[in-house]
Amino acid sequence: MVQMVIDGDTLHLRMRGIDQILALRSELSVPLAHIRAVTIRPTEAHSWFHGLRFGTNLPGVVTAGTFLTGDGLVFWDVHDPDKTIALDIEHEFYKRVIVEVEGSPEDAAAQIDAARETVLRRS
Repeated sequence: MVQMVIDGDTLHLRMRGIDQILALRSELSVPLAHIRAVTIRPTEAHSWFHGLRFGTNLPGVVTAGTFLTGDGLVFWDVHDPDKTIALDIEHEFYKRVIVEVEGSPEDAAAQIDAARETVLRRS
């Protein structure tokens, strides 16, 4: 699970507890202007194969870390697929970020979309 913090024009995703070790990182920051789309409960969060990995994949338990797919690098931090959001990203190391959020994924997606729209209006 991640703690989501929006600070100015940047979204910070902070891994919590043991996930820092399982994901091999403690934080991921993404400029809001580089987020193309936010998806609630992406279908791939329910699948068991996520690509070649640099992290942890215990199907049904946890998926955390960097995974190489046909579309590029994807970052995961998911225990419960029903509490996930996916971010489609451009101009960054990761092409997609799939994380379990605190609270409802609908609220998290709405927060990100609102902050993103504000940043895009300013530019």
